[in-house]
Amino acid sequence: MFTAIGKFSKSFFVKLLVGIIILPFVFWGMGDVFRGGNQNVIASIDSEKVSTQEFVEYLRRLNLTEEQIKNLPKTDLIEKILSEYIGKKVMALEIEKLKITVNDNSLRNIIKNDKLFFKDNKFSRTEYEKFLIKSGVNAPRFEENIVEQEKRRQFLSSLSGGIVIPEILVKKEYRKENQTKTIKYIDLENYHSKNKPSEKSKKELYEKNKDIFFTEFKSFRYAEIEPEKIIGEKDYNEPFFKQLDKIENNILDGQSFDDTVKINNLKVVSLEMINAKKENENKKKAENLSDNLFKKIYNLKSSKAPEIINVNSKYYIAEISEIEKRNRPFSDPEVQESLNTQLNFIKKIENNTSILKDISMGALDKEKFKKFASENNLEITEYKINNLKQNEIFSQGIIKRIFLTKDGDIDLITNNTLTKSFLVLALKTEYENLKKDSNDYEQYEAKARLNLINKIYQSHDNNLNEKYKVELNQRTIDRVKNSF
Repeated sequence: MFTAIGKFSKSFFVKLLVGIIILPFVFWGMGDVFRGGNQNVIASIDSEKVSTQEFVEYLRRLNLTEEQIKNLPKTDLIEKILSEYIGKKVMALEIEKLKITVNDNSLRNIIKNDKLFFKDNKFSRTEYEKFLIKSGVNAPRFEENIVEQEKRRQFLSSLSGGIVIPEILVKKEYRKENQTKTIKYIDLENYHSKNKPSEKSKKELYEKNKDIFFTEFKSFRYAEIEPEKIIGEKDYNEPFFKQLDKIENNILDGQSFDDTVKINNLKVVSLEMINAKKENENKKKAENLSDNLFKKIYNLKSSKAPEIINVNSKYYIAEISEIEKRNRPFSDPEVQESLNTQLNFIKKIENNTSILKDISMGALDKEKFKKFASENNLEITEYKINNLKQNEIFSQGIIKRIFLTKDGDIDLITNNTLTKSFLVLALKTEYENLKKDSNDYEQYEAKARLNLINKIYQSHDNNLNEKYKVELNQRTIDRVKNSF
C-alpha cells in the first residue's frame, strides 16, 4: 500500500517543492505551558485547540516502529512530532488568511501533467486509477492532499517572489567555489594514531557496552503472491491489485501468515536463524534468495506480524517468526575492530578540541604551526588548490572549507566522519572573474537566490513565533507518551 504512495511522492511532491525550503516552525519555549488543563486538549494555537484525539490519530498515521513506540516515554519524539504538527497548523492558518486557493482546473492540470500517470506519452485515466488501487486511497482523499500541498507551495513561493539578486551576492557565491589558493597543511593522521588504545581501556568500554555487541539471527518465512495464484491470470492487472489490496486489508485486520498462504494457495519458503550477512550460525550462506528480497524481509521490525512487500515489481507476504540475539565475546575480531574505532574516534575528538581551543585563543600562529609539526614529527606541505574538484589530497567538502579560510589564518579542517583531519595555514588567494553573460552567472545567481530565500524564511518563521501564542499541555503530552 505504502510503496505506491512513496513512489508518487518522489515525482509529484518533489516537483512541487523543488527550489524551496519548508519553514522549520519551532515553538518550544513559546507561550505558557498549561499547569493543569483539559485532558482532551494537548495544545492550543491562539484560540484554536488541538485535541488529544486529533493528535493521536495523526500519530497513528505515521506508522511508528515498534522500537520507537516502546521508547516514547524515554525520548522527546512526541514533542518533536507535536512541534511539526503545530507548524503545519500554523501554516494552514496563514494560508487561510492569505486566501490561497486551488480550483478544480488547477488540480486537474497538476494530475494530468504528472508523468507517473502517463501511458504512451500522455495522461492515462487507467494508470491513475491503478495507482489509487495500489495506494489504497480513494480519489477525493488523494486529491485533497494534492490541494493542500499546492497551497503550501504557493504560500512559500509568495514569501520569496520577485526577488532581485544584487550582483555582489552572485560574485560572493562564485568566489566561494572558484579561486586558486596556496596553503601549507599538516595531515594529522599520524598525530591521531600515535597512541593506540590500551587493552584496559578496550575491556572497560566492552564491559560498559556489552549489550550492543551481539549478532542477531532471524528465522522467517515468505511466499510470492503471483497473479496466477490469486486471480488465475498471468498479468499484474487491475483485478490483481484489487485482490492484493484485499489480502493486505485482511492482514491488517489480524489474519495470520498461515491462514493467508492457505487461503491463497501460496508456496512458502522458510529460512532458519540467518544473520544480516545472510549466513547461518555455521557461516553457510542462504542460496536462491536475492539480496534485495532478503534485506526487505530481514529488516521487518516485528516478529509474527506478516507484511506485504514489493521487490522489483513482484509482491510477497513475509513474516519474521523468531529473533535471537547472541552476545559476541571480547576476542571477536569485529568487536576488537569496533572498540579500536570507538576509542580512536574519542581520542580524535579530544585532540581536535584541544587544537581548536588553541586556535580560538590565538595560541597557534605561524611560528607555533611549525613548532607543532616539529614536536610531533609531522610534515608541513605547501600546496596549491586550483579548483573545487581537485581531489588528489582533499575532498570537495574540505576544499570548500579551505576556500573560506582567510589569508594568514590557521584552521583545523575535517571531513564529516573525522577520518581526515588537516591543520591548514592559508597563504595566498587569487579569485577568478565572473562574466555576467556566462552560463556560470545564472548558476551562481540561483545559489545566491536560494541563500537569500533561506534567510527570508527564517525571518518569517521568527515573526510567526511572535505572532501566534502556542500553549502546550505537558500533562496530556506525558499521558499520550505512556498510552502506547
